Amino acid sequence: MENVAVFDSPGKGRGLKATKEFWAGDVIFSEASLSAVVFDSLAERVCHSCFRTQEKLQKCGQCKFAHYCDRTCQRAGWAEHKQECGAIKSFGKAPNENIRLVARILWRMDKEGSVVSDMQLTTLEELEDHISDMQEEEMQEFKVDIHNFLDYWPRNSKQHRIDDISHLFGVINCNGFTVSDQRGLQAVGVGLFPNLCLVNHNCWPNCTVILNHGKIELRSLGKIAEGEELMVSYVNYLNLSEERRRLLKTQYFFDCTCEHCNDHIKDDLKLGGREVDGVKPTEEQVKEATEYCFSRLEKMDNARLNGDYHEVVKICRDCIEKTEPVLADTHIYLLRMWSTLSEVQAYLQNFAEAADYARKMVEGYLKIYNPNNAALGMAAMRAGVNHWQAGEIEVGHSMVCKAYAILMVTHGPTHPITKDLEAMRMQTEMELRMFKQNEYVYHSMREAALKNKPMTMMNEPRSVEEGIKNLFHRRK
Repeated sequence: MENVAVFDSPGKGRGLKATKEFWAGDVIFSEASLSAVVFDSLAERVCHSCFRTQEKLQKCGQCKFAHYCDRTCQRAGWAEHKQECGAIKSFGKAPNENIRLVARILWRMDKEGSVVSDMQLTTLEELEDHISDMQEEEMQEFKVDIHNFLDYWPRNSKQHRIDDISHLFGVINCNGFTVSDQRGLQAVGVGLFPNLCLVNHNCWPNCTVILNHGKIELRSLGKIAEGEELMVSYVNYLNLSEERRRLLKTQYFFDCTCEHCNDHIKDDLKLGGREVDGVKPTEEQVKEATEYCFSRLEKMDNARLNGDYHEVVKICRDCIEKTEPVLADTHIYLLRMWSTLSEVQAYLQNFAEAADYARKMVEGYLKIYNPNNAALGMAAMRAGVNHWQAGEIEVGHSMVCKAYAILMVTHGPTHPITKDLEAMRMQTEMELRMFKQNEYVYHSMREAALKNKPMTMMNEPRSVEEGIKNLFHRRK
């Protein structure tokens, strides 16, 4: 941790600053979790040791709750699961993820103390819990968790004061970090990373966080000067400044005063109208199209949740036909329609249409996001795959290269997604050379290859919440 130092950030409390200069893609620090657990909803589909998503997992023979890839993962996870296993058996069932995480943290602290590593910059006692800021409804849920924890905690384990237990629940509530699967595409659990808790928020940050081979990495998005504060974004920049401020206040208990919120930067793009030949639609036309688009989003999401993908396509097409002539290509509701339609059409193997809307989505994102934003990189990767699937190799290769350049910064060369993307980049480059030499032969060979080896279908788009939307996890 020689690259960072703790300091008093004006108006924010403690923060971290750089003690040397960094450039885009540099790893500022990496950190293993103090402890992490799988989400309740994924307990039978994700390994409780390595957090890989697997179709067939082996169940713990004692508690019947924990699942593992194989004996190797089970042995690797036994040190953390041993006391948990007995507690679950005695309690009669597994409690929720927050209770399980607090219990695991306490067991580790009882064994190793409040500082478990020389790299740890803060104790858990020093972290904010924001219990006094909770609303009445949230406080009721909080008290239920405390009550259930006391019933779950074994009598033969070291007993702790209610205030200490409550503090840990508060820390988890506002600082629990979403743990992703092995490829970083789905949030599968929640963990606590003490050093990461010291990194403050900015809507236009200079750092990003990624989980790589079991550890989080804080990576630089551009040049960072020595002494400059290190910041990440807790929420999606695609939201309007007012919505970002609301989310930050209700979820993390602070008022964002960053330049992008204070000056409403890019809000005009996110709700703007389409300009054609110097002519803009009226404010009333934009407002009407915006309201119509918003009214269709809930129906679209419900159809998606129910797995009625043909209905999703119908809703999206109808909305796009009516609002695309009026709304700008950076309008956040139109971007959501394009994103959903491209994803669903790719799943339904209508690749040409999927590619068209994926490209529009990327073009809109380019005008809104930081050039090195991970969401932009993932969108470009999806667009590249869609165009490749549609046989549009030139655009496909260009999008894959764009995605690779971004993910080399945000994820780094050793991340599984970046490695997949590197293989894809090499393949599309080879195919592009073949295409330029003889277009007819290229398409003939491609068609023959696809007949012999059908394309793997895209993952089923289960819900809008399945992706990793926010940096930190909070139970809904």
